[in-house]
Amino acid sequence: MTAHPVFLATDMIPPETARTLDGLFRERVRRLPDAVAYRDYDVSQEHWQNYTWGDMANAVGLWQTALSRENFSRGDRVAVMVRNCPQWVMFEQAALGLGLVVVPLYIEDRAENAAWCLDNAGASLLLLENMTRWSEMSEAAAQLQQLKRIVILHAASEDIHYTGDKRVIALQDWLPETAETTPPAQNDPHALASIIYTSGTTGRPKGVMLSHHNILSNAYGCAQIVTVRPEDLLLSFLPLSHTFERTAGYYTPMLCGATIAYARSVRQLQEDLLIIRPTIMISVPRIYEKIYVGIQTRLAEGSVLSRLLFNLAVDVGYSRFEYQQKRTGWHASYLLWPLLNRLVARKVMDKLGGRLWQVMSGGAALAPEVSRVFIALGLPILQGYGLTETSPVVCANRLDDNLPASVGKPVPGVEVKLGEQNALLIKGPNVMLGYWNNPEATRAVLSADGWFNSGDTAHIDTQGRITITGRLKDIIVTSTGEKIPPADMEAAILRDSIFDQVMIIGEGRSYLSALIVLSKRGWEVVATHCNAKNDPHALACDEYAEEIVLEKIARQISGFPGYAKIHRVLLISDPWTVENEMLTPTLKLKRKKIYEHYQDSINKLYASH
Repeated sequence: MTAHPVFLATDMIPPETARTLDGLFRERVRRLPDAVAYRDYDVSQEHWQNYTWGDMANAVGLWQTALSRENFSRGDRVAVMVRNCPQWVMFEQAALGLGLVVVPLYIEDRAENAAWCLDNAGASLLLLENMTRWSEMSEAAAQLQQLKRIVILHAASEDIHYTGDKRVIALQDWLPETAETTPPAQNDPHALASIIYTSGTTGRPKGVMLSHHNILSNAYGCAQIVTVRPEDLLLSFLPLSHTFERTAGYYTPMLCGATIAYARSVRQLQEDLLIIRPTIMISVPRIYEKIYVGIQTRLAEGSVLSRLLFNLAVDVGYSRFEYQQKRTGWHASYLLWPLLNRLVARKVMDKLGGRLWQVMSGGAALAPEVSRVFIALGLPILQGYGLTETSPVVCANRLDDNLPASVGKPVPGVEVKLGEQNALLIKGPNVMLGYWNNPEATRAVLSADGWFNSGDTAHIDTQGRITITGRLKDIIVTSTGEKIPPADMEAAILRDSIFDQVMIIGEGRSYLSALIVLSKRGWEVVATHCNAKNDPHALACDEYAEEIVLEKIARQISGFPGYAKIHRVLLISDPWTVENEMLTPTLKLKRKKIYEHYQDSINKLYASH
């Protein structure tokens, strides 16, 4: 393992200079007009294209002129629903420079949920990826009267004619040939910059209101604890609608002058890692888990000797990491590292491009066995913790103070303390303004003196490191970082009379599943569809029965976000009762008890998919 020095950023733009997010962009353009800002794959030309900061500024001018011609007022909301690309940045910077409020939406979200967010935000404009997305959104968009303009990023002019909607226009027809001089909006740093929708306990998303200063101060805090150098190259693949990517993977590199390359897709991530050869990567645990599973699969198929060698490399490498962190003494086995590095560690790191010197993980907890392998092989994974409501980073580990079991110390400027039931309370310039048009929900989590209740329970050690110990609310956090309130989905599913009892699971997993107890009628319906005997014990093992139940569930939860999808079902033949200790006396689910009782079946369910 190579000990990486802590570099000092040489061209960091402080918040006092930038003042606003669009001010940060303009200052970066002024300082490095000829440096490469972004790299993106041009599908039509089949090659990677570079965009300098000067190129970006010229493009932003065109977008800003087009937006100005729509006659929007300062504070109007404009939404973006496209994949990560330089045009996402152009759109946002143009909008922010005019004092507009940006509403990012997940490109894979269900049309119904996206439309609800657009309606709730009162968005005046929507930028869509292509005609396929328009086809999916058209019916829902037809009901959104406040939506005055819909711009399609990739569309031919002739395609627009067939939409039958006068609001729709192709980007190439919307952008002017030349930019008009548009003076900066002189935004107040504390003005609303973005509304980001996140799942709430009501079943509908809540719009988190973040100011320029919220995001900018958090990006600056990130840059003070995780060094990003002007020569660094980041590979961006988490959606920019995800606050973690927006702050840490977009604004922090801009603040430090680094370059961002946009991955073509998660499916092509392995190939893009080898092409781009990034030095820094930001991800949710799921990506690291997939790489880890790939390594374990290859080991299982290999020889006994290769497995022994790999395990030795991990043991020695992790011990060296603990020694470098000054938590243990020197050991003679470290003399083996040059050989183990050449035979094992270097080969793994080369498959990730060969230049990564630090990676960040956030959005959900990373399994200890996964972080141990990567750290041992020479790739420091720095776990952090945050929420959309905190812009989002609250705390993170540092290269020279990395305790993988924790999520590190607070970023500069952020205060934390423990409240009732050890709830983690957070205060600082990164804490949201509140929830959009939802003062009741805001008051429930944000005190009058500015302390935000995270809803997570925590432990803070004597050195100030935070360890998340649980959640006050029943919120499932998947390995992709999505937060889903199971009770709301369970209530929706139970509206169909074939279901008697439902418990959704998926904590730390890549997708949701459901434990289902059918009603008497439900078993009859399923037996009829399967053309089988009404025997719950037999039907519970029937694959076709699972398909039927999944279809029924999908209908009931169609109004939830796209990531809140049930992929597998475990049918339970015996009801949960107070007597078998699966229910409380008030007939509430004993979630932990139920999960433990069916843990073997749950593990098999996930292992088989």
